[in-house]
Amino acid sequence: MSEEKLIKLLKISIGFGLCLIALGIYLHNFSEKMEALGVTGIIISALCIALGFIFSLPTKMYLTILLVKREADKSIADKNTK
Repeated sequence: MSEEKLIKLLKISIGFGLCLIALGIYLHNFSEKMEALGVTGIIISALCIALGFIFSLPTKMYLTILLVKREADKSIADKNTK
């Protein structure tokens, strides 16, 4: 998979994750149906938030790895030019 496609997939993943987080917050704070469900409603809203965090995490991890890799490549290039 090319880097452009991977970045696009990760952007979609973080967008989906943010939507799930927003949905979970809405369900927990503003939905009367979730309140009527009691503990089950709390579990459903917490599950939405947890899945949102899971979907948004890979982008942060990938960007960290990418920055570390670029820094290492730059360090090697600097050593080779000296």
